[in-house]
Amino acid sequence: MKKLLPIAVMGLLMGGQAFAKVCDVRAAGAVGDGKTKDTAALQKAIDECAAAGGGTVQFKPGTYLTGPIEVKSNITIDLQTGATILGSQERKDYPRRVEMREMWIQPLVGVVNAKNVTIHGGGTLDGNGQPWWDEAHTVKGSGLYQGSNEHPRPMLLLIDHSSHVQVEGITVQNSAFWQIVPYYSDDLTFKKLRILAPEHSPNTDAIDPFASSHILIDHVFSSIGDDNIAIKSGVIDSPGPDSPSHDITITDCEFERGHGLSIGSELSGGAYNIHAERVHFKGTDQGIRIKSNRDRGAQIYGMTFKDITMEDVKTPILISEYYPKTVPDGVVAAAPIGRLTPFFHDFTIENVTATGATNAGYIVGLPESPVKNVVLKNVKISAKKHMIVMYAQVTGSNVSVTSEDGKPTEVAPNATFAIQ
Repeated sequence: MKKLLPIAVMGLLMGGQAFAKVCDVRAAGAVGDGKTKDTAALQKAIDECAAAGGGTVQFKPGTYLTGPIEVKSNITIDLQTGATILGSQERKDYPRRVEMREMWIQPLVGVVNAKNVTIHGGGTLDGNGQPWWDEAHTVKGSGLYQGSNEHPRPMLLLIDHSSHVQVEGITVQNSAFWQIVPYYSDDLTFKKLRILAPEHSPNTDAIDPFASSHILIDHVFSSIGDDNIAIKSGVIDSPGPDSPSHDITITDCEFERGHGLSIGSELSGGAYNIHAERVHFKGTDQGIRIKSNRDRGAQIYGMTFKDITMEDVKTPILISEYYPKTVPDGVVAAAPIGRLTPFFHDFTIENVTATGATNAGYIVGLPESPVKNVVLKNVKISAKKHMIVMYAQVTGSNVSVTSEDGKPTEVAPNATFAIQ
């Protein structure tokens, strides 16, 4: 029996491998010439693998023009080097759907109510977003559309009420709207990604976890037109109930162009246990950015940012409860505490070096809800303008802020800034 056991185990393992189906999208009818719409063939390949209990859907080199497709449980998308999934630019290809309590448009790639999904390889997921951006610029401020950032557009990759999802090694680019969006999902990994969009492409956030948890964002490069990361958990004037975003780790990332590593602004579900370490910013508008307002807040706490370097970042540290403003206009009276009042507390910012900044930073709370227990350790910032602290409690050690305007910080009478 001792000799037979390994053979029996090997047979079981080989049997298990035999059921791991491989579905080539070209065998399902995809052309991959960048002109023919391959939507039906791509979905057919995915569905065939799903019907077999799972498997690998292969995208060999080629450009696969498509409308929305949906990835099912136990599916691996093998997007090989030289393969591109290219979004259709025709609005009719994207049905409308209610999402995030607003009318949105179906994403290009959806992982919906699924588990055990992997998207990997050396290929590209391309939203082909130029006409959507042009239209968004045209209608901005017109009032033509309500919600959806004034213009409904498809996200590129939406992970919706799903778990155990990994996206690794691919390039994600040119989304019409937010690029990667985990929505009410858990246990997700985003690793070794390049996420790209032109500087002035509107709302092309790289990764936007929304009411999601246990996420690792590791070795991601992003250069886009909005937030490099934006952690959210609700909507403006949310009727509730909402769920928090929590236990999110961001490591060894590089962010160029964009609005920085953001928590907010829509945070009516709360956010906690957010940790960022070994992140390099170059040329972004902001670095560390925590933002909300009286109409979209909750408990926001337990954030650590460590071993951060910044070059030519306009504002290295921006913590404000007045979004979209940074500081209030004139004297602001305290408002009644409500369900959507933001409460910012327990943030640690450690081992941060920023050079070439415009504004050293802002730490600005509300009179009825000051920012509490911000700890700065080993922080060195050089900027044209000083740091502003209002309705906030800041402590720390070994902090150096140098500014060309002659004063490192401006601390309002309603704030404390106790640095050893």
